[in-house]
Amino acid sequence: MIGNPNKISSEHLERLALIYVRQSTMSQVREHQESRMRQYGLVEEAERLGWHPRKVQVIDADQGVSGRSAEGRQGFQEVVRRVCLGEVGAIFGLEVSRLARNCADLQRLLEFCALTSTLVVDADGVYDLRNFNDRLLLGLKGTMSEAELHILAGRLQASLWAAARRGELRVTLPVGYAYDSDGETVLDPSEEVRAAVAELFTTFEATGSAYGVVGRFAGRPFPRRVNGGVWAGEVRWGRLSHGRVVQVLSNPAYAGAYVYGRHHAQRSVNPDGGIRVQTHSRPRLEWPVLIQNHHPAYVSWETFLANEQRLAANCTNAGERPPREGPALLQGIIICGACGLAMTVHYHCGKPAYECSHSRSEHLQKPGCRSVLAERIDGAVANRVLSVISPEEIGLALAAADEVQSRNAIRNRSLELRLERARYEAGRAERTYQACEPENRLVGRTLEKRWEEKLQDLAEAEAAWSTAQAETRPLPSQKAMEALVKDFHGLWDAPSTSCKDRKRILRALVADVTVISQPFPATSIRIGVHWRSGLTEELWADRSTPTQRTPKEAVDLIQRSENRPAEEVAAELRAAGLSTGKGRPFDAKAVRWVRHAERLPPPTASLTAGELAVAEVAAQLGASQGTVYGWLRRKLLDARHGEGGRWRVPFTPEIRQTCLLRIARSHHLKQESARETVGGRV
Repeated sequence: MIGNPNKISSEHLERLALIYVRQSTMSQVREHQESRMRQYGLVEEAERLGWHPRKVQVIDADQGVSGRSAEGRQGFQEVVRRVCLGEVGAIFGLEVSRLARNCADLQRLLEFCALTSTLVVDADGVYDLRNFNDRLLLGLKGTMSEAELHILAGRLQASLWAAARRGELRVTLPVGYAYDSDGETVLDPSEEVRAAVAELFTTFEATGSAYGVVGRFAGRPFPRRVNGGVWAGEVRWGRLSHGRVVQVLSNPAYAGAYVYGRHHAQRSVNPDGGIRVQTHSRPRLEWPVLIQNHHPAYVSWETFLANEQRLAANCTNAGERPPREGPALLQGIIICGACGLAMTVHYHCGKPAYECSHSRSEHLQKPGCRSVLAERIDGAVANRVLSVISPEEIGLALAAADEVQSRNAIRNRSLELRLERARYEAGRAERTYQACEPENRLVGRTLEKRWEEKLQDLAEAEAAWSTAQAETRPLPSQKAMEALVKDFHGLWDAPSTSCKDRKRILRALVADVTVISQPFPATSIRIGVHWRSGLTEELWADRSTPTQRTPKEAVDLIQRSENRPAEEVAAELRAAGLSTGKGRPFDAKAVRWVRHAERLPPPTASLTAGELAVAEVAAQLGASQGTVYGWLRRKLLDARHGEGGRWRVPFTPEIRQTCLLRIARSHHLKQESARETVGGRV
């Protein structure tokens, strides 16, 4: 196999002989067994050339790894490391291209081989890199290998794109589809798989969110097609995740469309010099190949676009505020009229309230930033929506919706034409600049400047188009609006209609609501309603709520009866015909609450002869109240619960003497008693 072994010296034989084995893909590893056997056969060739078997080592860590770059190739990096350490006498390979398909990586390795007197051996001979001719020959082989790779890749890519433009390139099909005997894309023959995929789409239409689909499929498996490996193409069942739902909903193949080139790989350089390959998604308008009605569909193309818009509307990271659960109907679409920021929902005593984000900030707060009870705003807006949607006005509403759609279509078409023209002019400027001779810098600088100006125009056109698409919100269809109006009042008040459904109905007509709240006078909530049709309207609502205060006569009677038990006071209040602020008859609990709210002193009439309160016992003993409470918990003192649950301690001279002896025997309690005495408590 190898001729001219005279370049191998005893110095080389004393060092290692590395057999570098590599194949570019795992499919080559599985299917190209002959190439693999030939590479491992180089072990015998190294022994024939004089290396001892213990000196021959095989490095095959790069099986199934491309040689485009040294990044991620552990085997190649191991070869370079050992060469730099001077441990290698020769590197064996079928051909030089096995080492690296990149000229920079190969030349670096060859330079290290020249410095350490390491030979390179392939099918054509033995190369000593200290010899200029050998080094030149290997450099030419590396360059030809890289050029060969480029030419082959170009031919393969051209064939792939030609087949893809015809819709005949066989790609990995998503779950729910399969290829028939003629190579045509058909629905999966398994009825179970088809039913699971169809149910995912219907569930998303009902719930309106990907997480809602996951919740409906909780505990149920969902099919998934295996890509790569021994089980490639097989269908496995597993848990349905949120990412999987989004992947299915955003795949145009389920709408019967053949798409190729949705994603593209882009190489970049890390700060440490490593090469990184990232996959990016192209916008739908830039898909290279899109053939609709190519194969049977699970949903229509219009449904696919609607699902795409709904997924985008559910993305809160992009600033969207989709309807959620909760009684606050305007959650996410209500704006503070003072600072212009969105208001958040907080709950006070179980009631939702809209609160401005700046209302508690000392630096950003505006005079009108405050919180408002949600029921005051929601009721006014909901009543206005119910009054507007009536059978007499449905014609005007549909006409206004058609007019808005027409305006949006005209504006979008204008922006689309502008974007198309900007792309053409930028491409033309680029072609003109590329056609200029590099030496003619006088003309080249002018053309380069013109190209940059056209690219700037293109960026502005794309930004305007993106902004218009983000601001344009789809209106409900005419059939949907007609069906909604037929029994809109009954639909709104029905117990089966959830708060989330009411929010969807309201958002179909209202774009956003702005609130300006003033502390005085009471009726000072201004509500600005921005309708989907583009019209605006101003409403007013009462900010104040009916107060529920205890009658003054009842409070006065309780104040006069501060030393009487709560049960007796409650009976007297009931006899006088007085009730609480909520209209309920008085009981002992209500009397105690009024005493607490009015900060009245606790009643003392419940103390019988010889009984003291806890504070009085502590004062008598010169101890803290905590010590007395501790004795009560440990049952060292007898006591009873009096009015309001307060302790009443029978405190005879004998009990007092016992407590003093207990304090005298305790070193800790003696110190505490001394501190109490010094503090003036005794």
